[in-house]
Amino acid sequence: MARKGEHRAAIVEAAVRLFRRQGYAATGINEIAADSGAPKGSLYHYFPAGKAQIGAAAVTLAGEIVAATLGALMQEADSAADLVGLYGAKLGGWMESSHFRDGCPIATVLLEAAPADEAIAEAGRSAFSAWSTALRDALVLDGVPNERAGQLARFAIAAIEGSLIQARVGHSADAIRETTQELGQMFTSARRPIRRIGR
Repeated sequence: MARKGEHRAAIVEAAVRLFRRQGYAATGINEIAADSGAPKGSLYHYFPAGKAQIGAAAVTLAGEIVAATLGALMQEADSAADLVGLYGAKLGGWMESSHFRDGCPIATVLLEAAPADEAIAEAGRSAFSAWSTALRDALVLDGVPNERAGQLARFAIAAIEGSLIQARVGHSADAIRETTQELGQMFTSARRPIRRIGR
């Protein structure tokens, strides 16, 4: 017997996979249920508001996964520039392994559904905020002033999102690697110079 909540998790995970690969509008409730392996009745039990409620849950989960990835990479990185480089390498690897069929786990849902659904829009805002906070914190640790760190972090998320689209269309991870390399240089340039004694 499935543990309580197990079907809900399977449904949301299936939605993330399907939305990432084929978009929100092109993915139906029946397809989500079939991919999840959960009984269709459990889908309506956990998500009585239907597909939009699943969409918000999928954006939330995908956002948490990316934030956790950034958090783990922060433990390996020596600097904010190193962090964004490691993240770019991981993104490029993911895209290549999917043969560029996968995109950003939340972008398709937000582009198609956020204008009409506030819960999905709020889930997207929370996800982007968490991602930019992780980059901002890394920049602050490097000595970048907080306000400037926040600006750079938000710019980085926007640039990376654009590179994912280019990678998917061009069937190449070059755009991701080039973008994160440039971001790394920007991050390094933004660091406060070390004040030498006697100067």
